[in-house]
Amino acid sequence: MWLFSIALSILAVALLSSCHTQSYRATIHEDTVAPPRSPIPSFNAAHAYGLIERQVAFGPRFPNSPGHDSCRLFFLEYLQRYADTVFEQSFVQEVYGKKLSLTNIAAVFRSDLSQRVLLCAHWDTRPYADEDPDPANHSKPILGANDGASGVAILLELARLFAQHPPPVGVDLLLLDGEDYGRASDIEHFCLGSRYAAQHYPFPIRPLWVVVVDLVGDRDAWFPWEEYSWQSARELLKALWNIGKRRFPSSFREELVPPIFDDHVPFIQAGMRALVIIDAELVGNRSPNPRRRYWHTLRDTPENISQESLLAVGQTLVEWIYGTTW
Repeated sequence: MWLFSIALSILAVALLSSCHTQSYRATIHEDTVAPPRSPIPSFNAAHAYGLIERQVAFGPRFPNSPGHDSCRLFFLEYLQRYADTVFEQSFVQEVYGKKLSLTNIAAVFRSDLSQRVLLCAHWDTRPYADEDPDPANHSKPILGANDGASGVAILLELARLFAQHPPPVGVDLLLLDGEDYGRASDIEHFCLGSRYAAQHYPFPIRPLWVVVVDLVGDRDAWFPWEEYSWQSARELLKALWNIGKRRFPSSFREELVPPIFDDHVPFIQAGMRALVIIDAELVGNRSPNPRRRYWHTLRDTPENISQESLLAVGQTLVEWIYGTTW
């Protein structure tokens, strides 16, 4: 992902495209008695943390690397235990003179339902630690415990939960490849998997909402409103943050921050309503806390991660999915 000043042209496309999506609002009419709801299940943050460790054990997972292929096979095997359908969306793209073999990994839950939401996270890791304070490390790949593994771990744990407690809405999961390949300030070579998926949507039904999770595991994580998300999916942004503030007040803040180019933007440009849950202060290493300045460095390792942050994001998504009248 990359933080940069507001690009009016991109925002204009996003806003114009979002006007053509189907409007949806969950309502309960006063004269209608809603059926009793099943108890909202609990997100298992300890299991999610273990899934981060499992990913990191493969080593760096940038495209064309051995860890990338091994991790891809792990995701397929894991999701096949729980989902109705699992499939790959593979494509090849040349970047900086290299042909990259890229794979988005898709999983479908409640395929019988026509109302659907899309949950995404990128699973690749950055091939160069170009923000590391030691220039000697700039050509080395990062482990991506937070930048990559944390968002994926939340989705994988949700997959396990969906199998145990079928959700009241159709859920499609998409693990996106090639998000972090671009060099600094080269926006065109970031978010390769989400660009491809938005242009070649892999599921038969377009979603009511798209939620991307990225950089969600840090011990002191906090999540503001991001500008593109605010423009595209304000209704959902408020609904999620209302849940998050109530349950995890130190994690979710109603504070608008400048736009971040992440995997939600290609979906917005394709006419879908999308947002990102992201620890925005990490991007660009702008945190006043020195420990938190490890974005795109070799210090993006599991010791920075906490189960509490994973719980905050995971349980907020659970309560939104199971607590909404779809």
